[in-house]
This record gives sequence, structure tokens and C-alpha cells, in this order.
Amino acid sequence: MHINILGPVSISVNGKLHPIRANKVRAFLATLALEAGRAVSNEDLADELWSGHLVGNTRNALQAHATRLRKEILGSAHQRRGVSVLRAVPNGYLLDVSRECVDGNRFLDLSAQGAAELQVRPEHSLELLQQALELWRGPALLDAGDGLRARSAAALFDERRLAAWENLVSACLTVGDDARAIAELRQLVARYPLRERFCELLMLALYRTGRQGEALDLFQRTRRRLDEELGIQPGALLQRRHTEILAQDPALTLPSAVVSSRREHAAARN
Repeated sequence: MHINILGPVSISVNGKLHPIRANKVRAFLATLALEAGRAVSNEDLADELWSGHLVGNTRNALQAHATRLRKEILGSAHQRRGVSVLRAVPNGYLLDVSRECVDGNRFLDLSAQGAAELQVRPEHSLELLQQALELWRGPALLDAGDGLRARSAAALFDERRLAAWENLVSACLTVGDDARAIAELRQLVARYPLRERFCELLMLALYRTGRQGEALDLFQRTRRRLDEELGIQPGALLQRRHTEILAQDPALTLPSAVVSSRREHAAARN
């Protein structure tokens, strides 16, 4: 059994996808999946599902959602060695599965491994990051409700997804696959035009393939957009890349051009 939260919340059993139709049951499962293997109190579950609104009897309401989840969704899969996967514990519930059963955790593990391998084995890094990103089927926790836990987790997953994309195109550039990097980055720049790291990497990839003019035009478009939408100028790292391309700096063709800027962007974010 696998629990999917990188997109609509669902359960996969023996390769078959089981969507969850009831809103509160989806939120109930998502909250437990975010803490797979750990108990979540009734109070915390109630806060997530009803966001502080008064409910007549939260304990009975949660029990009803648990019963429906077992009966309609988990079915025979909720039994494992005679023990229910979804278990009531004192003052709460526990989803008794390994963390790897949740696609969000597999994504975090694969993307972390890919990032660690980037400078050592970029080809392997590329494989790991591709596997991580292929787990996504839409925005994280798309239909898990408006509870604080779900929205906070969704924001974290979305940011980690962008970081994984950055690392993937960095791996492409490191192994010399500039064409793939450009294809990926054109889409990313179109979707996230104010994310300077994507712009910087695309400028580098264009320059490396003999398109200096396109790289410089991209910088000017990004500069105007930052000014018009945010009232700011490009950051120091993006401006430096622009200067290096103008000067046709020989270091731009080296793997260190990707690695050093990656470190500096990470330091700037921290």
C-alpha cells in the first residue's frame, strides 16, 4: 500500500489507485500520512479538520472518519499481520506504515540523495532527481483541505520541488547535457519568471551553446520584470553572471561555474 500526497490525496493498493471522495476523510488521512508511524492526537486532528470551528463531538466525528476510511478505502489492505494499519491509540490515531509508504517521504529522500551526489556523481544525481520529480501528480496535498498542517507541508514540498528542479538542471549542465537543461529551464523560467536561479542557469546554458545574445536578452527581460512586479533589481549573483557573459569569461565553460553558483545561492537562501 502506498499513500499519495504529491497531488490529489489517494491510496494505491497493488498498483490500483483509490481516490478519496469525502473531504474530511482526505484531510484525516493526509494529516496522519504526514506523521506516518507516529500518533496524532484527537485535538491536533480536530484543529486540522475543522480549523477551530466548534463541532458537537469531535471524538465521535473522528471515529466516523476512521471507520469510513477503513471500510471504503483501505478495505482488506488495512489488515497487516492481523493488526490494523489505521489504529486508534489513547487520545488519537496512528497510521502504522513505514515512512517510505508515503510518496512525499520518498520524494524528500530521493531529492536529498540527488543533491548530495551532484558534485560527486552527477550522472547518478540526475537519475535520483528524475525519480524524485516523477512522483509528483500535481500540487502537493492538492485537496487535503485548508488546515495549517496541510498548507504548511504543501509549501515545504513545493519549495523542495523547486530545489530538486534546480539540482536536476545543474546536473544536466555538469554532465554536459546543455540541450536538456535548456528545454527544462525554458519551462521553469516561464512558470517561475521571478526565480532568479532558473534565469541564471538558463543564461549559462544558452551561453554555452553559442547563444550569448539570447542569454543577455533573458537577463534584460528578467531585470524589467523584477522592477515592474517587485520594484527590485536583480540580485548580486544574477548580475555577476550577466557580467561574466558580457566578458565571455572562460570559466563559464567549466563545471565549477554551476557548482560555485549553486553553493552561493544556497548560502543566500539560508
